Amino acid sequence: MNALEIKDLRKNYSDFSLDGLNLTLPTGCIMGLVGENGAGKSTTIKLILNMVHKDSGTISIFSKDHQQYDRNIKEDIGFVLDEVGFPGTFYWKDIHKVMSRTYKNWDEPLFLKYMKQFHLPENKKFFEYSKGMKMRLGLAVALSHHAKLLILDEATNGLDPVVRDEVLHILSEFTRDESHSILISSHIVSDLEKLCDYIAFLHQGRMMLCEEKDILCERYGMLRCTSQQLNQIEPSAIIGKKENAYGTEAIVRRDRIPTSFTISPVSLEELFVFMVRKDVSL
Repeated sequence: MNALEIKDLRKNYSDFSLDGLNLTLPTGCIMGLVGENGAGKSTTIKLILNMVHKDSGTISIFSKDHQQYDRNIKEDIGFVLDEVGFPGTFYWKDIHKVMSRTYKNWDEPLFLKYMKQFHLPENKKFFEYSKGMKMRLGLAVALSHHAKLLILDEATNGLDPVVRDEVLHILSEFTRDESHSILISSHIVSDLEKLCDYIAFLHQGRMMLCEEKDILCERYGMLRCTSQQLNQIEPSAIIGKKENAYGTEAIVRRDRIPTSFTISPVSLEELFVFMVRKDVSL
């Protein structure tokens, strides 16, 4: 069973369109959703959570239509949006009381453990929290009702490197249970590179790529050479290039490059930047 399946998903606004989105998140895996501001990441997540209504297409969560089974499905989803929306005058103890009446499987000891682990003060109101503290509280809530699917929109945004590393470890541990899955969007591509099994690239409302991370690393590489050397390579093997006074950098298909060339590993961030600059689909 897949945790999430999206087929031909479309949503049109006056200034933006999500254009025929397709992706599949297998159970037990973590998928990173990458894209520049305005690419459609938050729109996609809001459509999955039924916060906005799609124009067409299907969204299935654990093989169930996300609209027909809305209430039961939400029991199995933990989510954190880029703006954590708890009442500003609430202390975390107030949020705990509300959540304990919202979710059937609310786990008080687990929530209290996260409060201690994330160093969240109980004598401050929510509006007094920093952005990073608000995000940590949102994560604690998402993780404390035994959800099977976490949907996180920029959930590591605003966290310092130490806390971010701690959160990434918690998320990695979450999917040790093979019934658990995560969809996470982030501008910090290096985080996704460490954490994710699958990567989905969105650009201007279009899905440019959705693939296993390891396959991407095997398929593409960075070639550093002269412009004359690059001219010896068939154009279809070159995904994108950048030239400067010191030479040429090109992202290439490894299987189409002669063995006489040395190809270095390419990071997901480099791959994403080259794709967006060239507006190409792999």
